Amino acid sequence: MKTTGLVTACCLAALITGCAERTQISNVPVKDERDVIVTAQRAEPGAADTNGYIPAPPPPPPPPSPAYKVSNQAMVGGVVAPSAEAMRYSRQVPPVMVAQDPGRERYDGKEVSPVKLTRTEPVSTFSVDVDTGAYANTRRFLTQGQMPPRDAVRTEELINYFRCNYPQPDSREAPFSITTDLAVSPWNPDTRLMRIGLRGYDLPRKGRPASNLVFLVDVSGSMDSEDKLPLVKSALAGLAGELGPRDKVSIVVYAGAAGLVLQPTNDEREIKAALDRLSAGGSTAGGAGLQLAYNIARDNFIEGGVNRILLATDGDFNVGVSDTKALIEMVERERDAGITLTTLGFGTGNYNEAMMEQIADHGNGNYSYIDSALEARKVLGEQMEATLFTIAKDVKIQVEFNPAHVSQYRLLGYENRALREEDFDNDKVDAGDIGAGHQVTAIYEIVPAGAKGWIAPRRYEDTGATFTSGRAGEIANVKLRYKLPDGKTSRLIERPVMAQRGDMARPTGDFAFAAAVAAFGQTLRGDALMKDFSYADVAALAKGQNDFWRQEFLRLVAVAGSLKEG
Repeated sequence: MKTTGLVTACCLAALITGCAERTQISNVPVKDERDVIVTAQRAEPGAADTNGYIPAPPPPPPPPSPAYKVSNQAMVGGVVAPSAEAMRYSRQVPPVMVAQDPGRERYDGKEVSPVKLTRTEPVSTFSVDVDTGAYANTRRFLTQGQMPPRDAVRTEELINYFRCNYPQPDSREAPFSITTDLAVSPWNPDTRLMRIGLRGYDLPRKGRPASNLVFLVDVSGSMDSEDKLPLVKSALAGLAGELGPRDKVSIVVYAGAAGLVLQPTNDEREIKAALDRLSAGGSTAGGAGLQLAYNIARDNFIEGGVNRILLATDGDFNVGVSDTKALIEMVERERDAGITLTTLGFGTGNYNEAMMEQIADHGNGNYSYIDSALEARKVLGEQMEATLFTIAKDVKIQVEFNPAHVSQYRLLGYENRALREEDFDNDKVDAGDIGAGHQVTAIYEIVPAGAKGWIAPRRYEDTGATFTSGRAGEIANVKLRYKLPDGKTSRLIERPVMAQRGDMARPTGDFAFAAAVAAFGQTLRGDALMKDFSYADVAALAKGQNDFWRQEFLRLVAVAGSLKEG
């Protein structure tokens, strides 16, 4: 679709052509004729520029709901002028300012999951979570010599940052394997740990669907630091190198307004050059940028392919639509139309993690925090298939505990992924997605029947054993519900967890490491049920690792221990 329109001189970004000499716009140097202008002065009506172009008259007041415009013009020297390679899209935003809180990071932490009595609440239901942002963000705090805020720690994201040796599924029709195991809790000899592990199908490169990706990059003033925009460029440039012949990338940027700086292309050099030209300045019209990115994704939609926006920002939206609830509504509408959203968080100081994590969850994408070039390579290089290619959607787990064997239980983490029991069989209820090769681990801490629990026996409680004949050996029943990427109806998998005969041992191998990470997360969150389990105990449980990322975890545990002692 091509429509002639005007791109106002106040537009944040433009693809500059036809301007051979260096120009100075509001004291921001232009490196070459295709530079992205971050701040531009509004030209006076009727005044021609040095190239002879006449600027457009001032635009009329913006409508209450900003309109989506398409243009074949470009901004040259602060005025509007025709160009063969001009920006096709622009989006005007009403200058609605929202009060900023620049020195404060925003998190939406939940209370630690409560203990449940099996006789009254035998069923636990939650949506899977493959986000890892909380781990990288926690690492950032610790490497800077600070303990992370409790609200910034989500135990499941710490656990799922690491891979376990789960068996590989055989085909895409059964897109993941299920592993369950039991062990004595390292921090409480009266309780047991039950681990549930999922491993997603590894998608061969030749089997990858075509991808329509929109890089949505925040180039506002808050991104003007070494741990923000320069790292964004490096991260997305690395992903550009992973493209296949059928993939295409567009680049949208936003500051005080939003604009398209690169039309859909498969040219790696062109993508990297466009990223390299980005610079930061101005306010943050993130809502407008997100809407424009969806418009671009919709115009280039690939049926049966991956249609995804990758939002790279510190989350500091302060112009136009900035309310998280309003953003979630937008993201859910587009998700239902087949366009998903991945969020990549950067930087410190004004980082809005609460918004980043929530809109990714509602956009059927995943949330990662990028604190280094190494993390960027991990998320967008080594784990690119998991980040981009969904193999199962709306994945829910439901565990029913047998009161004959389990008297009390609690789930470690997943507080913001809890679902109602009736949501499990309801295909209208959205849940988490699993990407190619993704792994998901969930750990329950359970109290065996007859053992001392966290909650004392009740005076009028019926203590008689009740279980169905023939299922007395089952501790629990695990149910998994999911849809294939193009499916509308969910599929069900069931797996009973059998009681073990003889004395049960403490966890070993991968299970021991996962338990150590869970203990680390719960301790950082101030979980009172961890008793006196120390950071030294965490390190002892996780010792003997030869993987780089696991060794790094041990270093972080040591830092946390020293900070607590100090």
